[in-house]
Amino acid sequence: MNDEKLKLQLGANIASYRKRMGLTQMGLAEKLNYSDKAVSKWERGESMPDVLTLVQLAELFDITVNDLLIDPRALPENHGIVVEKMEKAVEKTLKRKADKYSILGLSSLLVWFVALLLFVVLSSVGIEKSWMAFFYAIPITAVVMLSLRSAWHDFRWNKTLISVIMWGALLSIYVSLLVFVGVNIWKIFLLGIPGQLAIFLWFRMLRRPKEEHNG
Repeated sequence: MNDEKLKLQLGANIASYRKRMGLTQMGLAEKLNYSDKAVSKWERGESMPDVLTLVQLAELFDITVNDLLIDPRALPENHGIVVEKMEKAVEKTLKRKADKYSILGLSSLLVWFVALLLFVVLSSVGIEKSWMAFFYAIPITAVVMLSLRSAWHDFRWNKTLISVIMWGALLSIYVSLLVFVGVNIWKIFLLGIPGQLAIFLWFRMLRRPKEEHNG
């Protein structure tokens, strides 16, 4: 099987489906958390996305992974072998993906169960403001999800999760001061502006190493 032909066909299909959706290379790159240069390399047939990214592309374009790979007019006759192997790889990837989603869901559920338990116990013994436990559960949930995804080397949602941790922590501090001390320090949310900008710039810098890895 000619790998170069497969890369070219895959690249042509990615470009075709991208244009059908009215997306630019930058637009597609942002949805996948890649750089536009990485997408450009895929479409030129200079590199290939990994299996998980192929699944993401198929879901985004509302097609199957096979649709990204197959073109009877362009691929050699034994393309069926390649497709079969790819199908098995995709099946395994989807199974791992489903298992990870279950773990993430159970872990998040556990955090909120603990928050609910604290609320029930504390409110039962007459402790006021026990509902604050639910505010603290927001950044804690994001920390748990970030830790699990990082352990799996899945960094696609790290930017969002870190943002949730930051804003959730600021919200918890604000509400705590307001409820327990009676101080309304709404200006604390202004700290989130440079914080969010720093997060954006940090992940912007990380795109280049990811692009070079896929080159």
